[in-house]
Amino acid sequence: MSPSAVSTVIDPQARRRVIAATLIGNFMEWFDFAVYGFVATIIGATFFPAGDATSQLLASLAVFGVAFFFRPLGGAVFGYIGDKIGRRTSLALAIIIMSVATALIGVLPGYAGIGVAAPILLVTIRCIQGLSVGGEWTGASSFLVEYAPDRKRGLWASLIAATAALGIIGGSGAVFLLSNVLSVEDMNSFGWRIPFLLALPIGLVGLFMRMKLEDTPVFQEIKRTGERVNPFKHIGKGGIRNILIAFAFSSATGTGFYFFATYFVSYLNVTLDFPRPTAILLSMLALVLYAILCPIVGAFSDRFGRRISYILGCAGLAVMVIPVFLMMATRNFGLALLGLGIYAVFVSALVVMSSVTIVEFFPPKIRLTAGAIGYNLGVGPVAGMGPLVAAALVAATGNPLSPAYYLAGLMAVVALVLLKFLPETYKRSLYAEHDQTGRPSAIRGSEPPVEVDHK
Repeated sequence: MSPSAVSTVIDPQARRRVIAATLIGNFMEWFDFAVYGFVATIIGATFFPAGDATSQLLASLAVFGVAFFFRPLGGAVFGYIGDKIGRRTSLALAIIIMSVATALIGVLPGYAGIGVAAPILLVTIRCIQGLSVGGEWTGASSFLVEYAPDRKRGLWASLIAATAALGIIGGSGAVFLLSNVLSVEDMNSFGWRIPFLLALPIGLVGLFMRMKLEDTPVFQEIKRTGERVNPFKHIGKGGIRNILIAFAFSSATGTGFYFFATYFVSYLNVTLDFPRPTAILLSMLALVLYAILCPIVGAFSDRFGRRISYILGCAGLAVMVIPVFLMMATRNFGLALLGLGIYAVFVSALVVMSSVTIVEFFPPKIRLTAGAIGYNLGVGPVAGMGPLVAAALVAATGNPLSPAYYLAGLMAVVALVLLKFLPETYKRSLYAEHDQTGRPSAIRGSEPPVEVDHK
């Protein structure tokens, strides 16, 4: 039986709309991520009782971290919606909840205004953000990859990874600009709230764009063939095994990226005594390079496979992360940038592969649920604690290379796990079921849609 007419033709214009609508939410997620990190000191002073600045900062960072522990739950909830009701519905809910929650931080009264209710409400909002973010990355990845041409799935998924860097650059750039335009008093009073408030109009635009889309061809085929099921009842032993593998590669991906996106700024500034503007510049230049590398990595994986790309990324970081830290430790701008550039090569491989492999790895009926659980268990509690573990290691040992040893060990272990257990996925049909060995079994009556290329 051939697929229905609605899913047989994918117009290039529709694909372009899919790209824009999918990436806007991902950009906003990482924009907020960067903004919160850059104004953490102000948030600590605004929402927590007067005391020493260090205690307030630690409190604000703890609130920042609590969202990571809610990501797996959010992944399960939004994954279920995506598998049972529709990919588009899941993405639309995720972006509106995330944008409203982010904007609420921008209008939330501080401790001086409402007392202890201020930190309680801030924690509550961060938990809601964690839930919505848990559905955003895997939902966006699935939506984009399920629309992508079969031979360009890695290239298309690389846009998700690149947009994360652009969101961080945009968020940190917005705070940096406001800090230079406004006085310290104005920045501490109202200026820090402006980037959070921007989330609401961006989210509304993203919601409008997402609601204008049709659901993915894969989900349309699932509906047509009557294959919609309760994903939690159909994960099975093979699915649990694959969730654990996804947990392993997502732990490496998330830890490697959070080091790159957040920890290195503090490390360069606090541990290595680079001036903060210099540390920010180095980080932003490295993120630009990373964004440029992402499509190259995606195209490489389309040609040679996800498995080799992922293993090279993990093994490369395991071998090179200590030399990278040594380059930064020279306190020479050029060598530090070279080290960060080397790091960007390998971490871009991890993040791009995570975006596409998490979609190809699971069968269509449980794809969002199982993928989101495995991914968010890795990038949430495990990877989210990575920068804190790194800072704690430096404080406990006095050795500025101790975070490098930790990261090298993690990458080496995950590389071995992937070498042993990760199957190749780049030639899999997204319309097919697969057992844990990767053998296909198609959705009843389904075939992939016809590709239409209008020159």
